[in-house]
Amino acid sequence: MIRSLGDLHPQIAATAFVDETAQVIGDVVIGEHASIWMHAVLRGDVCSIRIGDYTNIQDNCVLHVEEDIYSLTLEDHVTVGHGVLLHGCHIEPRCLIGMGAILLNNCRIGTGSIIAAGSIVPEHTVIPPRSMVTGVPGTVRRTITDADLARIDDGLKAYFRLKERYLAEQRRARHVALRQPVGPRGGT
Repeated sequence: MIRSLGDLHPQIAATAFVDETAQVIGDVVIGEHASIWMHAVLRGDVCSIRIGDYTNIQDNCVLHVEEDIYSLTLEDHVTVGHGVLLHGCHIEPRCLIGMGAILLNNCRIGTGSIIAAGSIVPEHTVIPPRSMVTGVPGTVRRTITDADLARIDDGLKAYFRLKERYLAEQRRARHVALRQPVGPRGGT
């Protein structure tokens, strides 16, 4: 469901995909070719949320903000795995946030980083570019390799292709619905 809240209206690029079960509320901007998957919640009700181009927010993610203090920004080419909680943080381009990770207010994730599944990045943490972060609390364990970056890119491409399939199916379903007769069928 896509809905406004007072004067706060979502803005969604025509090439983006938002699943019908997702909740996009208020001051949310979704970029070109981004995808928002099943049961994701993006609540821009008290501060802004910005989703960059080609970024994917997978199933059951929750994205929220801190009132008038911490907005939430995901730059271009970010993958957010299933069940992630992002709250008032900033993620630079080409990052992978693993399933079930939690990123708290005012943390910043540097370009080309991976936050491992289940990790928690505490408030006000700054992660340098090309960092592998694991654990609770999240700690930089090593530098990201070129192979790691290639894996991030492969995931982004896979979700782009999947988004295109879903958009094509939406268009097909709308076309079929438009061709269906309206009103009672001829009868007895």
